[in-house]
Amino acid sequence: MFEEASTWHYAVAFVLFLILGAVGHVCRAVFNVLPDRLSDKPMLDLMISDGYNMDDHILGTEYDDAGYYRLDSWRNFRNSTLGCGFAGIAVMLCSEGASGVIAHGIETGFAWLWDLFLYRLQTLRWL
Repeated sequence: MFEEASTWHYAVAFVLFLILGAVGHVCRAVFNVLPDRLSDKPMLDLMISDGYNMDDHILGTEYDDAGYYRLDSWRNFRNSTLGCGFAGIAVMLCSEGASGVIAHGIETGFAWLWDLFLYRLQTLRWL
């Protein structure tokens, strides 16, 4: 059975969720084929555009002149990373099973990294 998540599991998971949010930010900016905003009116964009949502309007997501999501915007980066980080922590707090699975994954990952480090030390060749 999975162990219970302790405080350090939540801290490590928050950092991992922040990294996942940063990857999501880059993917949204780079792999977006169609523009998110089609006009200068936000309410019209909410009705006719697929990529532009109410949360983009509320959080003040920045777009370039052509209507694409801006990769170089700190506001977009902050919204993406903190949104993913706090959503991940909220899921861990609300679901005991999810926090146990994530804690088990963190423990397994650290054990794997430690074993890899020891293996590299054993196979190290000195000059």
